[in-house]
Amino acid sequence: MRVFISINLPQKVTEKIKLIQEKLPDFFGKKTQEKNLHLTLKFLGEIDEKELEEIKEKLKEINFSKIKCTLDSIGVFSEDFIRIVWLHLSGAEELQREIDKKLQGFFKKEKRFMSHITIARVKKIKNKEKFLDELKKIKFNEIQYIAESFYLMKSDLKNTGAVHMPLAEFKLR
Repeated sequence: MRVFISINLPQKVTEKIKLIQEKLPDFFGKKTQEKNLHLTLKFLGEIDEKELEEIKEKLKEINFSKIKCTLDSIGVFSEDFIRIVWLHLSGAEELQREIDKKLQGFFKKEKRFMSHITIARVKKIKNKEKFLDELKKIKFNEIQYIAESFYLMKSDLKNTGAVHMPLAEFKLR
């Protein structure tokens, strides 16, 4: 099964993100569905049932405080080749490093973790400069919330898009 570790967002946050998505300049592609908005802490890829149980046991060992998360800016990874529009999320970096530490016998550490929520996947843009100018004009108040858990998630790829289902929840103290 295809698996990742995430911080899922409360509905009040996804509703605010939806308003930001409505302000995005025109593009060919897809906005991330509200139910699929999340912060990926670590993508694990394809794993089997035995690995799943071992990973759950390792993640249960994490003893970490609740996290104050802040969504504070909008951007793209590459202005030359725009594929992802994201919102930057601060506050989860230490938890991500702790997860990397716990899973180092199973998976490589992240080389460069960029804490973000993917809000759109771009296939094509008519005018890149205009798109970037309009994107930079999008202003919003910081969105803050407290993350009380992180999740081990399963991702099923369907013709209609990915379907994410929680496999385990790990409470933060």
